[in-house]
Amino acid sequence: MNDQPDSAVVEMLVELACRAPSVHNSQPWRWVHSEHGLDLFTDRSRLLGAIDPTERQMVLSCGAALDHLCTAAAAFRWTADVEPMPTVGAPDHLARVRLTHDAHPRSHEFDLLAAINRRHSDRRAFGPVPDNRIPARYFGRVDGADDIRTTFLSAESKETLATASRLSASVRKYDATYQAEIRWWAGHSFRSGGIPPEALTDRAESSRVQVGREFPEPHRVGRTETSEPGTDESTVVLLGTASDERLDWLQCGRAMSAFLLAATADGLATCPLTHMTEQSGSRALVESLAPGRGVPQVLIRIGAPAIGSPLAPTPRRAVSSVLSVAARGTARGTRRTTPL
Repeated sequence: MNDQPDSAVVEMLVELACRAPSVHNSQPWRWVHSEHGLDLFTDRSRLLGAIDPTERQMVLSCGAALDHLCTAAAAFRWTADVEPMPTVGAPDHLARVRLTHDAHPRSHEFDLLAAINRRHSDRRAFGPVPDNRIPARYFGRVDGADDIRTTFLSAESKETLATASRLSASVRKYDATYQAEIRWWAGHSFRSGGIPPEALTDRAESSRVQVGREFPEPHRVGRTETSEPGTDESTVVLLGTASDERLDWLQCGRAMSAFLLAATADGLATCPLTHMTEQSGSRALVESLAPGRGVPQVLIRIGAPAIGSPLAPTPRRAVSSVLSVAARGTARGTRRTTPL
């Protein structure tokens, strides 16, 4: 039996990996397949310079894609051995994945595989998490997840989060570069990414979710009749890290993905939130809700989904535009590659 995946398997796994959430659906990743394994790099051409000048959210997004790939691999009997940050002095090189065909998936792995295609960021108001759900068990599936500090915030904390959300929006209100960037990525549709209008909410709906990012109101909103809660009753989970370095961001993105997929498999709606950790003032407010629990990186809303038709999938880049094959013998970290 060939213990190395062929190109068809790699293409399939990368396609599933690229269903991961990313900041404004920018999909800022690229993959290189070689004799050494499957390498994950950031794609700086997809960096949102005004929204994410430190590249933190770009790396978080790539971490989510990395976990999606490992999750998909397990369901197809491939064990993924991940070496994070494999090349010293090459910050764009985030991970090397070596695949071995010896995994023994259980039924839950297939549930998570199905969740990859069902998961989406739902910006509508949620009902409360049902009593028979135990969100704390959604963590712990990722190597290194022990370094991620998770805090389930109380309902009372929503007022502070709403203040942090408003503060973040007010700081950016007259930032012309930020406003131009968010209008480019949100509210109109193009094949290679962005948030289509159907995935956004109008002002009436967004006012129910006081902790959500403020987006430009779309010209049209694809919507069917729903019976939604008057106000958002979601639970908010905070993910923090011991420090605020590139490896922390990568591992946090992996943990975020694991949580999102497990919650989706359990029938819950989800929505990651990063705008409250973009600015120092709003980030300090978030940190005050969980003192001693690390540097806040991302918050996640979870809850019972709105009643009605599910939202349409957001566009994804073609696999051929994110995956390439390295020439045999190419040294690690170099870019002599051939697109598929």
